[in-house]
Amino acid sequence: MFSVPLNSENLPYPDPIHPIVVHFVIAMVFFSFVCDVIGYFTRNVRLFEVGFWNMFVAAIAIFVAIIFGQFEAGLAQIYPAVQPTLNFHTLMGWSLGAIVAIITAWRFVIRDRNPHKVPPAYLGAATFLVCLVLLQIYLGSKLFWVYGLHVEPVVEAMKQRISP
Repeated sequence: MFSVPLNSENLPYPDPIHPIVVHFVIAMVFFSFVCDVIGYFTRNVRLFEVGFWNMFVAAIAIFVAIIFGQFEAGLAQIYPAVQPTLNFHTLMGWSLGAIVAIITAWRFVIRDRNPHKVPPAYLGAATFLVCLVLLQIYLGSKLFWVYGLHVEPVVEAMKQRISP
């Protein structure tokens, strides 16, 4: 069977890729929201275009983040205390992928019909999306900072069968 050596973080490559891509997605979603809100109140149409393209790129990048998240979660040293948070984070990740895709499609229709306006209902949905992203940030932070997934001392402890 083919086997790739894993490093001290239990990964086949130098650093986790999931957090890198995820931070990109977070920035794109937040920046899209900020541009749309400021554009709504200032009537600056150029900000709507920036908001649309940021959400469009986020809709693509979120699936890259999900794929690497699934792969890296599969390589993580999982112990019982981690499982509920990891399961919820995974469920939220896939849900956010679908929600971002739907909101991006809606934003595309809005842009196609009238590129000079964004309806308040869309801003409400985008606000809800930002809240969900904040929850996902909390869960991901907890997996890293509290449970130590892909953190060298935790990986070493798990390899030595010492429970963290």
